[in-house]
Amino acid sequence: MTDPANELVREDRVHTSLYTDPALFDAEMDRIFKNSWVWVAHASELPGPNTFKTAHVGLEPVIVTRDKAGEVHVLLNRCRHRAASVCEKKKGKASVFVCPYHGWSYAPDGALRMVPHAKGYPADFDKDEFPLLSLRTESYNGMIYATFRDDIMPLEEWLGPARKWIDLFMKQGAGFGVKALGEHKFRFPGNWKIQLENTTDAYHFPIVHKTFLDSLDEETEDVFDVLGQGGWVEDLGNGHSVMVMIPDLIDLEDNLDAPIPERFAALADELRAEGHDEALVRKVVRAVGGTGFNLNMFPNIACSMAFFRVLRPVSVDETEIQHIAIGMDGGPAPANRMRLRLHEHFQGPMGFGTPDDAEGWERVQRGAQAGQDVWIMVNRGVAAPDGVAEPGHNAGDVSSETGMRAAYRMWKRMMEA
Repeated sequence: MTDPANELVREDRVHTSLYTDPALFDAEMDRIFKNSWVWVAHASELPGPNTFKTAHVGLEPVIVTRDKAGEVHVLLNRCRHRAASVCEKKKGKASVFVCPYHGWSYAPDGALRMVPHAKGYPADFDKDEFPLLSLRTESYNGMIYATFRDDIMPLEEWLGPARKWIDLFMKQGAGFGVKALGEHKFRFPGNWKIQLENTTDAYHFPIVHKTFLDSLDEETEDVFDVLGQGGWVEDLGNGHSVMVMIPDLIDLEDNLDAPIPERFAALADELRAEGHDEALVRKVVRAVGGTGFNLNMFPNIACSMAFFRVLRPVSVDETEIQHIAIGMDGGPAPANRMRLRLHEHFQGPMGFGTPDDAEGWERVQRGAQAGQDVWIMVNRGVAAPDGVAEPGHNAGDVSSETGMRAAYRMWKRMMEA
């Protein structure tokens, strides 16, 4: 690192080296990603016994499994023999993971089940001493996290006030529960913190996403006037923050008697034609459009209006982004189809949002190569509207950089520990 962490982060600015210094990146992987609760999966991605997905905790590959008893495990994706990865599939179902190099095989709970030609080992060789290494794992409202630290605070304490917003976000299930409908991944040539900042950055929205706004009907464009609806950004502690852009869509179970927006009128008619009662029709239709807020949870997961955004650091100047579309688990098929179409419109690989955001992030990294002693400013913000934030929480208006300052305070705390 070029400077001590406490010299790199100030209350209103951060040093450019946070985007560009490889040594600082290596320290982040150790001090932050090995000492945090890191999001690895949603429960719906493990729909039954012996299901799994692969993921990362920082730079380290893991397998997230559900064993035959239904318990979730997060296992290092590394054979205990000669270190080969034991699973290369993104997701699936397996009662055993077999190392392709020498055939050691492991159960979904990580236990070493079989070693070929075991007579070649000493008589006291004990398979129980060589399971796949397991991370501490906890979950909250379907959100599965893992950590390398056995002595870290419980997950619910780590999340703190963010739990309220997770609960509100999950109301998109409209009483059916929430499930992952699909995903796509892409990489951009930039530092992971550039994307971390973006989730609670409403200031960029009318500029970067002008083409998206131009694609909307007049009624929907008014809904997405995110700087003009009395929203705010709130520091939730431990690096977490929430940006409320559309206050009327905080709680999807409120205002169910409001007129159905024109863009959802055909969906409402289709649901009625399927025989759903009016109360359910209104609940489903209101949920389909998503919430009016982005919840950013340090260090790697955002509940962003109507989808999950997961970031994975790859190197100091490369980051992988995963967008997971979500819908109603067991809900009406027309509603989930509409959810996917809305996701594709903005966050899909050919949508209006993802390409524009990614270009902005790339240009930040490119610009950071010039004037490397110049500071990155995170000083924007005036007071939030009265009475909107929880008492005692730092908050600013919707275009403030409150969320970025919250994340960097946590960054500084962990890097100095």
